[in-house]
Amino acid sequence: MVSRMDGAVLPLSLVEMATRHVRAEVLSGGFEPGGRIGEEALCARLGTSRAPVREALRLLAQEGLIEHLPRRGFRVAVWSDTDILQLFELRRVLERHAIESAFPLVMECDPLRAVRTALEEMRVADAADDLFERDNAHRRFHAEIVALAGNRQLDVAYEPILLKLQLPMARNLRAEAQIAQRHNGIRRHAELLEALERNDAELAQDALRRHGELTYLDLDTR
Repeated sequence: MVSRMDGAVLPLSLVEMATRHVRAEVLSGGFEPGGRIGEEALCARLGTSRAPVREALRLLAQEGLIEHLPRRGFRVAVWSDTDILQLFELRRVLERHAIESAFPLVMECDPLRAVRTALEEMRVADAADDLFERDNAHRRFHAEIVALAGNRQLDVAYEPILLKLQLPMARNLRAEAQIAQRHNGIRRHAELLEALERNDAELAQDALRRHGELTYLDLDTR
């Protein structure tokens, strides 16, 4: 597989490497919101040419994790408190709709297997202190809940919201680990899975309301 930019064919592995590196730096707080991302410094650090780095930055800008400023390069995206609150509200609306559409589940075929797998991947990454993979598994966990509805257009609508929320979701898990017990984030998601396994839409909706994805973010919620 290849990626194209300005008519050139780039090895996807180099683009993936650069994308993973920048995403990990942003989500871990290595690059602060509003902080400039220098292309030359990235090229030197990764030992690669500018083309795959530019492609990686373009892809991350499409996700909303970073943004391009004309004649000034790239910087980490800055979301206002209002932006974050609105994105989380949209996420809740779509997740509630998914549960309303999906339940009751046909439990004989184990419809929650992918949700359970994502949670286990969160546990493994957390135990290994691999915050990047934990964040990836965290997003998969929520995406698999929405996928229960079997609605392709719902999945398509949900994906960009989840991508834009990468940084706030990662920040919430990190703040929770510092303020409360480290594994509280895993426990909260295990409780949500347990509610889903009860195959009761009302219980699942209540678990979503109590999920607490904004609890540890320093936001103005007035």
